[in-house]
Amino acid sequence: MKHPIFSLALGLYLAGCQGMATSDTAASSGPVDSSTAQTTSAGTNDPMEDEQVSRDFATWVKDYRAYAASQGINAVTLSAAFDDVAFQPRIIEFDRSQPEFSRPVWAYLDTAVSDQRVRQGRAKLDAYRDAATRAENRYAVPAEILTAIWGVESNYGSYFGHFSTINALATLGFEGRRQDFARRELLAALKILQSGDIDREHMRGSWAGAMGHTQFLPSSFLSYAVDADGDGRRDIWGSIDDVLASTAHYLEQAGWRAGQPWGVEVTLPDDFDYAQSELSVRHSSDAWRLQGVRVRGGAWPSFDEASVIAPAGARGPAFMVGPNFRAIMRYNASTSYALAVVMLAERIAGGDGVQGDWPCDLEPLSRTQVKEMQRRLNALGFSTGGPPDGIVGPNTRRGLREFQRSQGMTPDGFPTHALLESVRDAGES
Repeated sequence: MKHPIFSLALGLYLAGCQGMATSDTAASSGPVDSSTAQTTSAGTNDPMEDEQVSRDFATWVKDYRAYAASQGINAVTLSAAFDDVAFQPRIIEFDRSQPEFSRPVWAYLDTAVSDQRVRQGRAKLDAYRDAATRAENRYAVPAEILTAIWGVESNYGSYFGHFSTINALATLGFEGRRQDFARRELLAALKILQSGDIDREHMRGSWAGAMGHTQFLPSSFLSYAVDADGDGRRDIWGSIDDVLASTAHYLEQAGWRAGQPWGVEVTLPDDFDYAQSELSVRHSSDAWRLQGVRVRGGAWPSFDEASVIAPAGARGPAFMVGPNFRAIMRYNASTSYALAVVMLAERIAGGDGVQGDWPCDLEPLSRTQVKEMQRRLNALGFSTGGPPDGIVGPNTRRGLREFQRSQGMTPDGFPTHALLESVRDAGES
């Protein structure tokens, strides 16, 4: 018998574009915290300049140690953390890199929900069924969802990063785009060391400071990690009991609603107002039905607050998503990420494919092209919300919809090369 979360959209999976060439990972949103980067170099070919960076970093560490001590971190922990701390130029390179191209949602899903990952997920769930069931019983988050997050975040623990968390956060706190954020996370990491949950050598993860099988930031660890196996430590690096329970606890606290589906695939009427296809727009499922939204098979869900999303515009599949989808986006604020999790969970549970077709023939715009589109739209009076930044967010989609509407096009706000050409033509006419 299928779990209630899957009963409404049984069979939902990716009708993807397997084998398609891609150029980068899908965008995901980490914690946003702007700050002014220091002017020191991230590492150069000049020995004297690199020596200056090392001296500046040592001074920063000394000052931060004093700050951490004032926040209650003891001398033993500070010594363990900072006696051998090292600046990591490679981390700054990662932090500063902004890919020129981003993968469209269908290409990201082809990788995130591959047949191999589905097979591995089923095998992992079979192997750790007891731990997953205990986590599900305690927090009411389905075992398949927990397994899917594990798969998307670290390919079931096969790779969750080799960077020292202390080195990574110290480097980003010293010189990075989000220094205040990194310094707060570094203090949280010190508290974890002081609690004895993990030692410095084994506290490892991504270059951005996310740790363990399901990539918790240190602050999230402090708030949500649990000792599910009863050994006295919250171990998201080595205990799958702790990993799955901690992930379930996070989702529960993020607003997971027991027994509800994440959402369902839908069809939209020809006259659908795509200005409503934003997560910020929420109506009851009955209100969406009155607008002509229909489910592609299965039962009609009962949501007090649901959003309709069309991640590939009018040519791609559409979904009506509820609170549990939003809870997954609290884990990672990316629609592509949340879709990957729920689709992988569906497949692990035995489901099939999305019925709608993805527009696999469309190539993504580069950041430079998106900036050009934003600049031209602004000049034409279709505001994209600010200076061009190369990121397609709600404001840019709104400007695109207004332009499309003025041209008699379907106003879905989805950027394409053809649409960019139309914007160019309008600016030159």
